Amino acid sequence: MMKMKNKWLCCSLAALTLTASLAGCSGSGTSTSTAGTQSAESAASAEPTTLRVTMALSEEEWAVMRQDVIPQFEAENNCTVEAVQVEASDVVKKLEAMNSAGKMEIDLLAQDVNQTYELIEKGLVEDLTEYEDLIPEEALGSLSEAGKVNGKTYFMPYRPNAEINFYNTKYFEQYGVEAPTTWDELYDAAKTIKEADGLGRVCLKIGMNGDAIEIVEFIRGAGGDPLVLNDEGCVEAFTFLQKLWPELSENTLTASFSTMNGFLAKEEVYYGPNWPFAMNVIVKDGGKTEVVANSGVAGPKQYVKTLGGEVLGIPVGSPNKELAIKFIQYLESKDVQATLMRENGWASFRNDVYEEVEDWQKPYFEALTEALAAAQPLPNVPYWGKVQQAINDASKEILLDGADVKTTLDKYAAQIQTEIANYNA
Repeated sequence: MMKMKNKWLCCSLAALTLTASLAGCSGSGTSTSTAGTQSAESAASAEPTTLRVTMALSEEEWAVMRQDVIPQFEAENNCTVEAVQVEASDVVKKLEAMNSAGKMEIDLLAQDVNQTYELIEKGLVEDLTEYEDLIPEEALGSLSEAGKVNGKTYFMPYRPNAEINFYNTKYFEQYGVEAPTTWDELYDAAKTIKEADGLGRVCLKIGMNGDAIEIVEFIRGAGGDPLVLNDEGCVEAFTFLQKLWPELSENTLTASFSTMNGFLAKEEVYYGPNWPFAMNVIVKDGGKTEVVANSGVAGPKQYVKTLGGEVLGIPVGSPNKELAIKFIQYLESKDVQATLMRENGWASFRNDVYEEVEDWQKPYFEALTEALAAAQPLPNVPYWGKVQQAINDASKEILLDGADVKTTLDKYAAQIQTEIANYNA
């Protein structure tokens, strides 16, 4: 997610005060000094509780959370919510440090659905199985299962996500190109536009230094397994990518979820995948109504997307566990889910809020629901970081250096098997 300065969000409420009649209501035999002590204790207990929450949001998403979501919960629960930006990759280190110091300073965390395993394995988050009945019955079944491991619930559904593919209809019509729905159509569109325009204008997000979401989609689309990396499907995926690479925009190497919005809005690229919140940035705020979206491209074996988004968990040792449970319920409520969907362009795990979207948003959410229906999480294994690095390193050699696909994949597949063996030893 977009990097930003950590900002503690405080919206303090005035403490509740006791009326002068409290002392008069005390039982017989209560002295004035005792009544005064009781009054002070009661006043102290009425001080707002501080709930500390971590999330990883863009500036635009934070604005909605600050203005439209958190204040109501604070008012209803006499609390102050302090929300801070923490990237998913940093959560484990922060919780471990707090556990070592014997002082947990986080009550609730919104964690990337693909980065939960280590938190569970290291015993850093609470088992929430006793609260799973609180998950709304309107929850989409497959998405609400994302927080379960070995039959236990550690994370609650909150914000599912999948990329959709945005494209500029003005240029697609100009060059007589249809929005691609298959690998072959994607290649043809990229090649046709580059030949006509003089520059690659079809853009992917393949930076080769972070998550490998889109490469994994190509692998799975060909029936491959990213944990194997040199099976027939993986070879087919990288062979196609090597063919496609020269036709792509040079922005493919630097595109991120934030920069892609700029590339599309400024017409530096005419096609690119991104998370659905981009509709608000590009279309609503940027006025680029000619930028529409479809659900993406299918591989030769299947259409598959990567499940992203966040789930909610409670760190072991949270000083305000019950209040954190209330905040989870609040974030899962229909009203809040509808607000986040409408204002941030987020998907919802609830099946009863999609009628709340505005008319202009409906085509984008139709593409999103198609993508979510085919979405799979990344492999939730403790050595995924090593696998991801192997995928990125193989991509550099194959796509940038033109290395032989099978030979390169064999080399990095061996590294992955070593990692797996070391973990299981």
